[in-house]
Amino acid sequence: MSQTQFNFQGSKVLLVGATSGIGSAAVEAFVAAGADVVFAGLKQADTDALLQSLQQNAKGLVQFVEVDVRDEQQVESLIATAVARMGGLDICINNAGTEGTFGLLHTLTSAQFDHLISVNLRGLWLCMKYQIPHLQKGAVIINTSSTAGVQAIAMVGVYSATKHGIIGLTKAAALELAGQGIRVNAVAPGPVDTGLLSRMIDGKVPLQVIADSVPLKRIAQPSEIANAMLWLASDGASYVTGETLLVDGGLTQA
Repeated sequence: MSQTQFNFQGSKVLLVGATSGIGSAAVEAFVAAGADVVFAGLKQADTDALLQSLQQNAKGLVQFVEVDVRDEQQVESLIATAVARMGGLDICINNAGTEGTFGLLHTLTSAQFDHLISVNLRGLWLCMKYQIPHLQKGAVIINTSSTAGVQAIAMVGVYSATKHGIIGLTKAAALELAGQGIRVNAVAPGPVDTGLLSRMIDGKVPLQVIADSVPLKRIAQPSEIANAMLWLASDGASYVTGETLLVDGGLTQA
């Protein structure tokens, strides 16, 4: 699927959790499709090269805002900045997340549990909390879950719980906002070639073993998940809401 199939010229896009991996691929995709984009993440320094490259080829606004989604005031300020710079919000992609610790449930500490919940679940809820009041008919929210949010995965149990929670929030928001003509969906990637995957398995499982477990026999590229987000945000998905789009090479069907 080519990014050139989509035209988002004039669309106002906010991407949260966009300094690397799927998030940065999504930023590149929406900028290439002509959108105005504000993207956010933890460290400004991590985005300098990406931002410079994007601004050279962008048809519209491209701006980075540093944010820690665990901090409610920072999230509120991010949304206000994005609205002020772009004049509103049409598409919100909530992708901020962390992998947590690979290990048995009973070996994790309370602090590790709280960290995962605060970033993956509470952080996403905070984003929606401050995005929704600015959305109008035709707006779209896309939340990043995981195949771990559709079926349990051993050794990443709390991560899996947060990703299940994201799907629950997505479904509830879709029902609450459908009457206003606002669509809310989630993407659930399988294994993707990102730093998060490498950190999650921490060398304990060879990447080839993971690739071989997928019916398509490979790990996805971040751009393939970004393309799914483009479709969900497009008019081609105008009757799709409350859904979780699996982008997993058939993994959950195996």
